[in-house]
Amino acid sequence: MPEGKRERIHFRKLYSFACFQSKFEDSHAQIGQRGYSRVVHCNDPGNPEAVQLNYRGNYVSTTKYTAANFIPKSLFEQFRRVANIYFLVVACVSFSPLAPFSALSILGPLILVIGATMAKEGVEDWRRRKQDIEANNRKVKVYDKNYTFCETKWKKLRVGDIVKVCKDEYFPADLLLLSSSNDDGVCYVETMNLDGETNLKLKHALEVTSHLQDENSLQQFRAVIKCEDPNEKLYSFIGTLSIDGKEYPLSIQKLLLRDSKLKNTEYVYGVVIFTGHDTKVMQNATDPPSKRSKIERKMDKIIYILFSTLVLISFIGSLFFGIETKKDVSGGKLRRWYLRPDDTTVFYDPKRASLSAFLHFLTALMLYGYLIPISLYVSIEIVKVLQSIFINQDLDMYCEETDTPAHARTSNLNEELGQVDTILSDKTGTLTCNSMEFVKCSIAGTAYGRGMTEVERALARRRGDALPESGDDVQGHDGDAVDSGKSIRGFNFRDERIMNGQWVNEPHSDIIQKFFQVLAICHTAIPDKDEESGEISYEAESPDEAAFVIAAKELGFEFFRARQTSISLRELDYETRKNVVRKYERLQVLEFSSSRKRMSVIVRNVEKQLLLLSKGADSVMFERLSKDGRHFESQTKDHIKKYAEAGLRTMVIAYRELGEEEYELWEEEFSKAKKSVTAEHDVLVDAVADKIERDLILLGATAVEDKLQKGVPECIDRLAQAGIKLWVLTGDKMETAINIGYACSLLRQDMKQIVITLDSPDIDALEKQGDKEAIAKASLESIQNQIRDGMYQIISAKEGAIKFGLIIDGKSLEFSLKKNTEKSFFELAINCASVICCRSSPKQKALVTRLVKGETGKTTLAIGDGANDVGMLQEADIGVGISGAEGMQAVMASDFSIAQFRFLEHLLLVHGHWCYRRISMMICYFFYKNIAFGFTLFWFEAYASFSGQPAYNDWYMSFYNVFFTSLPVIALGVFDQDVSARLCLKYPFLYLEGVENILFSWLRILGWMFNGFLSSIIIFFFTTKSMINQAFRRDGQVVDYEVLGVTMYTCVVWVVNCQMAISINYFTWIQHVFIWGSIAFWYIFLVIYGSLPPEVSTTAYKVLVEACAPSVLYWLVTLFVVISTLLPYFCQRAFQTRFKPMYHDMIQRNRSEGLETENSGEIPRKVKNKLHLRERLMQRKS
Repeated sequence: MPEGKRERIHFRKLYSFACFQSKFEDSHAQIGQRGYSRVVHCNDPGNPEAVQLNYRGNYVSTTKYTAANFIPKSLFEQFRRVANIYFLVVACVSFSPLAPFSALSILGPLILVIGATMAKEGVEDWRRRKQDIEANNRKVKVYDKNYTFCETKWKKLRVGDIVKVCKDEYFPADLLLLSSSNDDGVCYVETMNLDGETNLKLKHALEVTSHLQDENSLQQFRAVIKCEDPNEKLYSFIGTLSIDGKEYPLSIQKLLLRDSKLKNTEYVYGVVIFTGHDTKVMQNATDPPSKRSKIERKMDKIIYILFSTLVLISFIGSLFFGIETKKDVSGGKLRRWYLRPDDTTVFYDPKRASLSAFLHFLTALMLYGYLIPISLYVSIEIVKVLQSIFINQDLDMYCEETDTPAHARTSNLNEELGQVDTILSDKTGTLTCNSMEFVKCSIAGTAYGRGMTEVERALARRRGDALPESGDDVQGHDGDAVDSGKSIRGFNFRDERIMNGQWVNEPHSDIIQKFFQVLAICHTAIPDKDEESGEISYEAESPDEAAFVIAAKELGFEFFRARQTSISLRELDYETRKNVVRKYERLQVLEFSSSRKRMSVIVRNVEKQLLLLSKGADSVMFERLSKDGRHFESQTKDHIKKYAEAGLRTMVIAYRELGEEEYELWEEEFSKAKKSVTAEHDVLVDAVADKIERDLILLGATAVEDKLQKGVPECIDRLAQAGIKLWVLTGDKMETAINIGYACSLLRQDMKQIVITLDSPDIDALEKQGDKEAIAKASLESIQNQIRDGMYQIISAKEGAIKFGLIIDGKSLEFSLKKNTEKSFFELAINCASVICCRSSPKQKALVTRLVKGETGKTTLAIGDGANDVGMLQEADIGVGISGAEGMQAVMASDFSIAQFRFLEHLLLVHGHWCYRRISMMICYFFYKNIAFGFTLFWFEAYASFSGQPAYNDWYMSFYNVFFTSLPVIALGVFDQDVSARLCLKYPFLYLEGVENILFSWLRILGWMFNGFLSSIIIFFFTTKSMINQAFRRDGQVVDYEVLGVTMYTCVVWVVNCQMAISINYFTWIQHVFIWGSIAFWYIFLVIYGSLPPEVSTTAYKVLVEACAPSVLYWLVTLFVVISTLLPYFCQRAFQTRFKPMYHDMIQRNRSEGLETENSGEIPRKVKNKLHLRERLMQRKS
């Protein structure tokens, strides 16, 4: 039996929504050819042809690995790193006689490190696997051989199956819509998982299948679908349905895509066309662009330097070894007779010294391999994951209103957050709320709407005008709009002249009536009545459209019902002054697009008049007015300019009456254009629509406010203090963008504006002539001249303290981004404190981002909330998505997501600063400790005539990076703070350490390397000079090889861990446990390992318990060497802190001296001087 139906809008006759009645055109001739070869036998699983086609099933896998390929593929991923390849080669060679240590001591740490990374990869992939299992095992109703619907798993679906999907369920595959619970075959679909948009999309079944409403009607249904092969195009579909010997064309409006959701419709029937990885959503599932941080790329260069150092010292060692070996036999005399040079192997043969030297070179490459930190990569990965967890759980970036926390979608770019030089931001929904409110309007040349917006108040302050003292004049604080006792979302208008039906007393009440009728009729919103409260809400394609419909409703023109091709309003008649229900026959809808910048509907009213109702941008509407329809043009333009200055988004409202004959001729032409399925479809439709959208009569203009998000001005001000430049890329008008810029502190009163625009009489005159080449040439020359003038202004003001703000519109930007002008444009922009690009297209946003990233060579961050920002987010070094009203596509394409723009300051100034500092110090420390350790081996080699004998036991060396020094550096990377979060926000200039890359500059990296080199010299020579030839035991015996190795290694462990303790700014109990625990673990290891039999422990057998621990000299030498080694760094750090302090040193010193108080926000004098010097240097460079 058919289930209960909902009578909804019948859109079959509205060609604007789809090619519902489309005829066959040339493109359908492609069916059956290459790329259009898919054949689907509907509801006919036993058909031999269907069986032979054997299309893939509906099982989906998004995992990187399978059980079969996990080990080989994961190993391949690990050995793409140069360091890991080196250690693998060393591990293989360690089985030969060339190895200076046992093979197991090399293989053990390598297996541990590689295994840990593979385990991490496996865990992450298993999570994806679980998501796949959950999706594949969802249930859906499928029409079976018994002619009933039974539940089955998604993964068991096959091409040609008929499925039933109910309200709020996801579509399991790409389906052809057969019918729906609505009697006209219409259904509504939410595509947020596909394109991030939250507005509902309309889908429509073919009339020939819309009667299929129950199991019985489906029993005899058989059809063949021929269509395009699987592809990634979400917005196009070509196919035909053959049924009862007739063929019907198919379009994208009849396709229900996998992972979209059925809304506002009880159920639909559909036939499966594409399954599994053939579905369009899976065809679009590509990996996001691979991004690597600048520190990570620099780290690779450091690894190459260490490799070069390794080869160099190995070559030096082998050279000296060859020279010394050749000298051992000279003229029949044996120099070092105790080495038995007359009876040797190839590894030490004075007669073949060159070959012995080469083999020694190979041995040395393995011996000094500890210069390369084997655990560096895995340690950094662990640290970054833990840092991301802290970002995700930070309550200071949690939005309580939307229950949205911050989310680090990747952990690869944490440290990049601390080096951002330029932010490129969208405006609508990013700086503003994207929650539109109807606040003002101009009707028949009269401005309506009282109160001041936030931007107007900022504008008044800038001009020095008096501001109202009470909050009554601030928009939305009180007034008629709020008299009802509750706030109305989307409506923040008050004006007693037209509210509560008073508009009928206005001089142009007939025009006011038409104005609000246009707002109530010219839209694609869907009314949804709450059964309990009776309240009507609207599903609209954009916040603007919802605000217009709500405003019309609140002012007496309520859109409450839509049936088939009609729309019904409850409205107040200005003649009778009574509420009446009026029904309008909706004939055509000419939809809004970014190229058209307008929307129109054609309706027939109860008086049988044909009306074209239109709304659109002023740039396209005024030129379409008739000569007799411009009565209020000048007043309306003045009002629009004032609204734009107030930061409001404006829309011009107009209409015209149509003649029956004119409409019929146009409708025939329009139908042909809509039925076409060629590549020029949209161009044809727009061209025909343009023919009727002429000779309009102006009614007025609307103004809606998109309020600034909470905390935006303060956030922008802090980011500017941190040395971060902000560029705003918006599609708004120049006036709107400028005044939003003032309201959010992006532009300031002391700034001088440089405006680049093509709105000039010369260009306008050329445009009227229509010579495109002349227009392009003149436009390019105009832009080049304006850029030169701007640079002249900046150069002239170099010595002064004037700051500049650059404002450029979309047309000008198009010419500025051409190859011969982009560098000069960038040079101008980079010398300005703020940049605003108006009327920018999504492509221009991405191009500007690419230009800034490429020309500066510094870190760029893009932030946005809509699908039009995706290109910009992916192009930037860091993409930050805002979970806003425009869906989740920006978030899905981002590296980090936050709920509001104001959280960006905490993400950058706190987490960015900390992560940059931690990762920088962590990497520098890693190289320091490995150089300090590795060069002690080299000095011992030199001391032992480069014999290839290691200074330490095999397992001492193997555990150095894995156990004795790894945990403290991980604690540093996760917990260290130079200053608290409060001080990071209080003193934004601390962020300059990252922008200027102070902590990971080549000078600092080489400084840490030199510190490691110096430490190795002090440790080796102080230890050897203090112990060799001295009585070590009570019986007078001197130290032997084993004791010297243990003492030297003890000094290394103490020095590198104490160095960590000196470098740390913020101690937690975890760091204490890791630092002192690592040192303690060395002694515990010595005791345990030394207690094993000599065959296992070799040189470590009871060396601590019986030899070192009882000796006072061992402890005194350790203390002496550790203090001596740390003293140079301690002195250098003390000198730097006192005489050449970094930014955080100044703050720490102020705190220690009690100069920093809770409410004190004054920048230290030394910092002021340093910032002033930095600004002067930047000016000189530019």
